[in-house]
Amino acid sequence: MAVLRIAKMGNPVLLSKAEPVSDPTAPEIRQLAADMQETLEDIGASGLAAPQVFVPKRVVVYRIIAARIPEGSGLKPRRWTVMINPVITPKAQKKTEVWERCLSVPGLHGKVPRYLEIGIRYQDLQGRTHEHDAFSSWAALLQHECDHLDGVLYPQRMTDLSLLAFNDEPGPLAREVHKNPKGVDPLFIDLVERWPGRNRWFPA
Repeated sequence: MAVLRIAKMGNPVLLSKAEPVSDPTAPEIRQLAADMQETLEDIGASGLAAPQVFVPKRVVVYRIIAARIPEGSGLKPRRWTVMINPVITPKAQKKTEVWERCLSVPGLHGKVPRYLEIGIRYQDLQGRTHEHDAFSSWAALLQHECDHLDGVLYPQRMTDLSLLAFNDEPGPLAREVHKNPKGVDPLFIDLVERWPGRNRWFPA
């Protein structure tokens, strides 16, 4: 296995639609998934799409880390999952806005509208087909990663660019956490807690 280099915003591979995988059981796909997992473990992140490592194939690897589960979400940790040729179907038209970061957009975070509940269909490394529903931040994670397969980065989904901020200046995020931290990914709460300007702008 290997730790792979991450493509950053501006690279053409992130703006192109990825190709379907014709044989999910192919050794090169298994190796790609293993390398993507090792890359995520090295970084300490939750999800990665193949175009982010310069491979324009429809492959996503993700996990749900216990420490990243928002309070009151009802989610449980999930082990590593490899999704090949995933297809998302919204279960309802209702959306919510969630804070997101991206390995391909380093140093920034923003608030993105996402479907609250989705259905997802994909193949695994044995070629078996899986179908299930996902909700809350799990659904948002899958939408974020699958967007990469269609050449879409999260800033392109944002409806209010005043909510796009640097990680070391998380003013809009801090405003929300100050009002009500429930439902916010602990990773983002940590950004606010480490921000020197927090007490100046949003005193306890």
